[in-house]
Amino acid sequence: QVQLQESGPGLVKPSQTLSLTCTVISGSTPTDRYYWGWIRQSPRKGLEWMGAIGNSGRTYYNPPLKSRTSISRDASKNQITLQLTSVTAEDAGVYYCARSLGSYYWPYGDWGQGTQVTVSS
Repeated sequence: QVQLQESGPGLVKPSQTLSLTCTVISGSTPTDRYYWGWIRQSPRKGLEWMGAIGNSGRTYYNPPLKSRTSISRDASKNQITLQLTSVTAEDAGVYYCARSLGSYYWPYGDWGQGTQVTVSS
């Protein structure tokens, strides 16, 4: 089992860029293996897959979010980062990072505890 921990600002102003970091705590699971994804949850939209990064560094994004989303990896720090530009109130919710059980899209087996993001001026 892998432990993941999300971190980042809990409050972001509209039109700004949200930056979150996921740290893989388990030392035996390098981030350059497996697919690692970002999923968010809100009362309005439910669970929404945002994107993922694979072991080759290739990234995959949910089409509606693709123009605003960037996922990257720092293997030396065992971290995966998420950037979401031009945020609006609709981007508020709980953001999770997770490790895939197979494909880049679904399912995900190991999840972080999530980090709450509020968008407000």
